[in-house]
Amino acid sequence: MSWKAEIEELHQRRKLAAACGGPEAVARHHKSGKLTVRERIDTLLDARSFREVGKLAGKGSYDKDGNLVKFEPAPYVMGLGRIDGRPIAIGGEDYTIRAGTGFGSDRRKGGQGGFIEDLAYEYRIPLINLVEGTGGTVNTAKRKGYTVVPGYGQDGFERSVDLMGIVPVVSAVMGTTAGGPSARALLCHWSIMIRGQSQIFAAGPPVVERAFGKKLTKEELGGAKISADTAGTIDNVAENEEDCFHQIRRFLSYMPQNVWELPPPGSCDDPADRCEDALADIIPRSNRQPYNMRKLVEMVVDRSSMFEIQPGFGRAVITCLARMGGHVAGVIANNPMFGGIMDYKAARKQAHFIELCDMFNIPLIFFADIPGFMVGQESEANAILREGVRARYVGLQVTVPVFTVIVRKCYGMAGGGVIDRRGLNFKIAWPSAEWGSLPLEGGVKAAYRREIESAPDPAQREKEIENELRQLASPFRTAEAFAIEDIIDPRETRPYLCQFIDALQGRLKTQPGPKFKGGVRP
Repeated sequence: MSWKAEIEELHQRRKLAAACGGPEAVARHHKSGKLTVRERIDTLLDARSFREVGKLAGKGSYDKDGNLVKFEPAPYVMGLGRIDGRPIAIGGEDYTIRAGTGFGSDRRKGGQGGFIEDLAYEYRIPLINLVEGTGGTVNTAKRKGYTVVPGYGQDGFERSVDLMGIVPVVSAVMGTTAGGPSARALLCHWSIMIRGQSQIFAAGPPVVERAFGKKLTKEELGGAKISADTAGTIDNVAENEEDCFHQIRRFLSYMPQNVWELPPPGSCDDPADRCEDALADIIPRSNRQPYNMRKLVEMVVDRSSMFEIQPGFGRAVITCLARMGGHVAGVIANNPMFGGIMDYKAARKQAHFIELCDMFNIPLIFFADIPGFMVGQESEANAILREGVRARYVGLQVTVPVFTVIVRKCYGMAGGGVIDRRGLNFKIAWPSAEWGSLPLEGGVKAAYRREIESAPDPAQREKEIENELRQLASPFRTAEAFAIEDIIDPRETRPYLCQFIDALQGRLKTQPGPKFKGGVRP
């Protein structure tokens, strides 16, 4: 007996599912400059590697003889694929079908819990969420006949939280996103949105207008300028979908498959002993003059390996993934173009990046030029002390090796946050480095106020004290006491760090697995 009829029906149902929301809905989607979720998956993954799961899920309509006459696919597409040959779990809302809202099944395919998250968890593979949906709808009450308590159903955020300690999770906000999908977009290790195309908010403009009487566009409420640059809700911004997919692949190239593995080594044709003469002159003589810290970092790490995280947010600090001799490293560098001083945004950014690197066994390198915490009424109102101390608390829980390169300033509580007090406490410095509890300028006046005021020439006496202390503040005096492990020629920075990062790879192999974080953050 042949099953040919049923097999033909199977393929017909697959064909209907592949049509997404139908030709008109797909045409509208394309007209807005966006790919469908199926096109996105095929573009992002290695060619012909996608194995869809649950393609037959949806709602069918039948005639009186039980024959299928109409089929609406479930508005979520997911399955297994590969990126650079490595297995990946991937899923996303189909916005061409009722704006990506759920289709009411007890078992979700994905989006907020569901099969795709269970797959990533059980197989210990990275998860990519392509987020473009509006979450729940008031129509649920009409469909069910009653209202539901938030968090109802078989699947919730529980697995989403579990994944955060197990495998790399990426969320790409591909269009307008609100409600539950917005929350899911944040339960990840790295997120990205598309400028001018993506918006994310807790509730959209109609709800905001009803609540506050203020009319806003979607872009004004949750576009990249607000969500990424101002709030830091989303980490990175892409210029278009192609750039978005490129950045996703790039980010995952630095990540291990899960916390039980180490980040994959990369091929490296950049000599570990490369010395850049320009590093000898990059720090200005005046400690108030800015310079290009990104350029400094680029000259030290493997060429073209710098991938910045949150470049538009908390710009007083630069956080990036990079490679040193092919090995993955996380870099945190103070940015003198924005004062280098730690404000509340920079503190949040630094703490999150430290946790990311520690979770996935990525050693950290600090390039320190930090004058301290931002001060003033506005800074205090923004909780700089809490955010700054929280960043230091997170730093004191790391289990990966940490290196500190003091290139210029390192002062106060914020400066102490770049030192590996829990580990080897390994600090090297350039001849341009200076450090202490406070900078001499201003600090002298506070510490020697009475002596200065009682002097015949207070201004002259202040200068004399500054000169005396400046001699003691020479980094060579600290090196004599072995209170700094080394002072190096700036041109030696890459060879120096590459050798130690290569040496610690054996240490990293001894500590895979989930990271325990005890206590309560400040």
